[in-house]
Amino acid sequence: MALTEDVKQQIQQAYRDVLAGKDIRARYGQRLMIAEIARYMGEITDNDGQRTSPPATCVVEAGTGTGKTLAYLIAAIPVAKALGKTLVISTATVALQDQIVLKDLPDLRKHSKLDFSWTLAKGRGRYLCMSRLEARLHDEGHGDSDTMPLFLLDQPVYDEARSRATFENMLASYGSRDWDGDRDHWPEQIPDEIWRQVTTDHRQCSNRHCAYFDSCAFFDARKDLDDADVVVANHDLVLADLALGGGAILPEPENALFIFDEAHHLPDKALNHFAASVPLNSTRQWLKQLSQALVKMQPWLPAGSQAAKAVEKISTAGRDLDLALTRVYEEVEQNTGWEFNEERRSAQWRYPDGALPEKLAELAGETRIATAGLCRHLGTLVDELQSAFDERKDPELDRDTADSWYPVVGSFHARAEDQLRLWIAWSEGVAIVSDEEEPVVEAPARKGPPAARWAVRQRWDHAEDITLFSSPVLADNLLYSRLWSRAYGAVLTSATLTALGRFDRLRSRAGLPEASRYLVVPSSFRYAEMATVEVPAMVAMPTDDGFADALVKRLPELWAGEKATLVLFTSRRQMQQVRDALAPEYPELILTQDDMAKNEVLRVHCSRVDEGKPSVLFGVASFAEGIDLPGRYLHHVVITRLPFSVPDDPIEASLAEWVTQRGGNPFMEITVPDASVKLVQAVGRLLRTEQDTGRVTILDRRIVARRYGQLLLDALPPFRRIIEH
Repeated sequence: MALTEDVKQQIQQAYRDVLAGKDIRARYGQRLMIAEIARYMGEITDNDGQRTSPPATCVVEAGTGTGKTLAYLIAAIPVAKALGKTLVISTATVALQDQIVLKDLPDLRKHSKLDFSWTLAKGRGRYLCMSRLEARLHDEGHGDSDTMPLFLLDQPVYDEARSRATFENMLASYGSRDWDGDRDHWPEQIPDEIWRQVTTDHRQCSNRHCAYFDSCAFFDARKDLDDADVVVANHDLVLADLALGGGAILPEPENALFIFDEAHHLPDKALNHFAASVPLNSTRQWLKQLSQALVKMQPWLPAGSQAAKAVEKISTAGRDLDLALTRVYEEVEQNTGWEFNEERRSAQWRYPDGALPEKLAELAGETRIATAGLCRHLGTLVDELQSAFDERKDPELDRDTADSWYPVVGSFHARAEDQLRLWIAWSEGVAIVSDEEEPVVEAPARKGPPAARWAVRQRWDHAEDITLFSSPVLADNLLYSRLWSRAYGAVLTSATLTALGRFDRLRSRAGLPEASRYLVVPSSFRYAEMATVEVPAMVAMPTDDGFADALVKRLPELWAGEKATLVLFTSRRQMQQVRDALAPEYPELILTQDDMAKNEVLRVHCSRVDEGKPSVLFGVASFAEGIDLPGRYLHHVVITRLPFSVPDDPIEASLAEWVTQRGGNPFMEITVPDASVKLVQAVGRLLRTEQDTGRVTILDRRIVARRYGQLLLDALPPFRRIIEH
């Protein structure tokens, strides 16, 4: 479909209405962005609802102050409706998700004549499970109760009285409709160990067979999903849906137009999603819990039933897997060149080129077969329990037994499947021989870096464990095959999509299609008038031993006379070291991001500034990107050192190894562009509105002393530069 006159008119009229309704003026960058997205979406050729043009994405870098959320909503909603597609907006953070749902979409509908509906999509794990909450309250303190075996899922390790009060509070608030069961809408932060007890996942949920189905928070939130014009999700949920084949949680990619806001996070999120790990000793402990659960379950199953037979097979498979894990542990423990970092009491070993020693590869293949067997038999038991919910059949098991045990067995099954992913990844390229399957040699199907494989050995006071890991090194093929090649259309936007002024890094890491189009929207900020970037003389380089002392000496001079300063570190340890040295001399001045929850740290900082007191924030990576302190709340950003990534990251090391083998320079091709993106994000904390002013100080002299420094400096916004020699 080319963009029809009617759709063009809707977009232009909606933009005029919003500007008039909110009494704001049009921004050049915003207009450019609306036109680019609408044109891209209109050019997707359409054949009865199917995309017939080659896959292509639209990539728009738009800095702070562009008003990009409004731009993509105004452009995309009329086009998506005209095409009969669902608009899926995906963000990296809950904060932006909530802002779009609670502020931007209502605002647009209020001020424009556009008629559209929307809903928020979150994963099941963000919602209360009433069945589990009831079980917790019914069973608190009775871990051996036979009626409700949910305690087998995860033994609680928290203050029982406090948690019971929390659970009762949740029940009352949910029952009175004061709370909708969404974890993010509970008035305080709920600790993970408490929340885990009262939520569920798709493997443990019996869906419409559950007694609480009609009052379920998750299904209540999903009712609008099929009918909504706009679905607001997050990257993790989109990836989880794609991992399930697409269309399991969200609309099928073929029927959706995607907008990825904060799109620079997508490649890393995809890597996390398709990574796998298995802690060997913990898994053996888990097999003991499985064995105990089966013993407790046995009396509830009719003798000779399919479920009882499955339990026997699971017991055997569990013993086989335990033996296989023992052999892998001994092999990895004894034949690896461990070097312990005493401070962390851990050691890491990466297998170069992802290649495993022959003996270990053989054991990984055996463990894969054992894990696959366990998965299969657990799957059979899950099916048997599920069939008890179906009144039309004549099930062997009674409904109460199925109700009690389905979540437990589902949880074991899910964990076994997660472990199988690691063993499959560790036995790629290895001949797998089993009684039940033909020998097969699996070769990686793609050209590109082999998967990263590594092991981490940790020591505690009374135990130790070895965890095995596997991860793709690039997410390009995963994203291309599961997302870009299937989606009807996709827009990627963020303030930082280029690295060193080019889109190459994103293109290769995200596997963007050949036909994609790219735009950098000019900023409305007058950078040279609004701010300076300063590189003062320093007595030490960050690579010198005396650098922390140099920071301790220099920082007070830099924050003197300032009301609101943010000092960014690349290492938490160095941040604490500098804080410990300076805090006694400057009481009530320095706040670090570790002092309390993030929002609370920012609240205390802003209230100090409101009271006319100076405030200095110390932060690491997450403060370099995710905070918004407009106007007087931030006037000076100090960057202590260039944000080069840690050289011991196994995925980065595997990528560097691959680039080197192909004759490239990993430092210039990976490290410097990555640092550039992080530096631009850090500097982006300073100017949040067109009225802001301030300065950025970079204390890492490598930005002027090394050849690559010029590239990093030139990739920053065009601030006025003040460089001391």
